[in-house]
Amino acid sequence: MRTHPVAVLIQSMWIVWLLYWLISARHVKRSRQIESIGSFVVYRVPLLVGTILILVPDVGLPIIETPIFPRNAVFTDCMVVLVAAGLGFAIWARRHLAENWSARVTVKEDHELIRTGPYRWVRHPIYTGMLLALAATALAIDTWQAAIAFVLFLTSFVIKLLIEERVMTATFGDQYSHYKSETARLIPYVW
Repeated sequence: MRTHPVAVLIQSMWIVWLLYWLISARHVKRSRQIESIGSFVVYRVPLLVGTILILVPDVGLPIIETPIFPRNAVFTDCMVVLVAAGLGFAIWARRHLAENWSARVTVKEDHELIRTGPYRWVRHPIYTGMLLALAATALAIDTWQAAIAFVLFLTSFVIKLLIEERVMTATFGDQYSHYKSETARLIPYVW
């Protein structure tokens, strides 16, 4: 069976994004405080299970591998654009976070509260971009399995952002509380 060109394009965008993410992760500040293993595991498990569901199209459960929507080339092409937009937004946010970024909930040495670029509109723009790209990927795959994976990704990111907000409030105090009062969590002007 030939791989559909849209699938190859979406996979390629994710691979390029991953390479950028891995390379840029080498240029960060030293950590001053790192979350506990328990905290890390609570949001990584749904992320891992969701990733497996997206990467392994045949898990042996035909009911969740069935399409949800009728196939439509225009819709699928729109999903490619949304994947690119989401990944681009996440990269833009990552670049503004610069050396303060970490894969884990971490306070860096000389940690700064970033409020520029996409951080003007949402407090967690990396997650906003990632969730847009993941939703579009799931819709392009168009199976219940991909939908379940997206719900797991959403769960993982919401758990992690709640943990991050507690740490940022403890680190920056009133400055972060003021930022929270002015800026949405994930969706500008909504939540």
